[in-house]
Amino acid sequence: MSDRAVERWVAGCFLAAAACAVGFVVGYVVDSGPQVTGGLLGAACALVALGLLLWSARLLPDGTFVEEREPPAPTEADQDAVTEALGRGAVSRTGLLRRTFLLAGVSLAAAVVVPLRSLLSPGSTHPDRALSETDWRRGRRMQTREGDLVRAGDLQIGDTLTVFPEGFPEADDSATVLVRVDPRELRRPTARGAAGAVDGILAFSKLCTHAGCPVGLYEQESRQLLCPCHQSVFDVLDKAQPVAGPAGRALPQLPLAVDHQGYLVADGEFQGQVGPTYWRHA
Repeated sequence: MSDRAVERWVAGCFLAAAACAVGFVVGYVVDSGPQVTGGLLGAACALVALGLLLWSARLLPDGTFVEEREPPAPTEADQDAVTEALGRGAVSRTGLLRRTFLLAGVSLAAAVVVPLRSLLSPGSTHPDRALSETDWRRGRRMQTREGDLVRAGDLQIGDTLTVFPEGFPEADDSATVLVRVDPRELRRPTARGAAGAVDGILAFSKLCTHAGCPVGLYEQESRQLLCPCHQSVFDVLDKAQPVAGPAGRALPQLPLAVDHQGYLVADGEFQGQVGPTYWRHA
């Protein structure tokens, strides 16, 4: 096989690889299935490998080369040979291989980059904000996991209830524990959570600030929330500050309000970042 024929084969491999890579991107966007997209991506990689193999085996110079210290001036015959080679398009053919290889490389890069967007589910929070924002918004009502909306009168003194933002019952990072205490206790000088309370109802993130376990136990006599995983204890009357255990900071408080229909609503976002301390941005 002549060098010209090999060059055509190499360029054809690179062009076919680019076409397969573009086909992969299109198939991924229109969701043509893993068999089709996987086959196209595999074919693109195989064609690039085949083109490089042919290029290196047949077109690259082989052997040991020694350059003279003082190369003689080219003879007239050598100059005529170079002129003839340029006329045949030898240099342009090398440029063709480089251009087709670059096209195949760019297409493969696009095939790798485009699917990365699918790591974020549609409508999900951007990673820059995922650890500092939840689905709570000012005026958003509270619901149980089963979908029942919550009124202030649904909780008696000593009761606790786990709630989520209305419409987001699976948003575990927004899970909130409601605790109702005697409103008179919030008027004590040492009580610091009254600003975000409604009729003695306080709301705190359910995620422990130590390791993210659910804070699910409430001891009414001491007004303390307990994380059963590592026994961190939080003082409800002191803005859920840790009083025992490994937790190093308070449970973020969610300010509360009541809408015109009497339902409990959030009066803003959590006052602090939810979850364990190691989630926090530097």
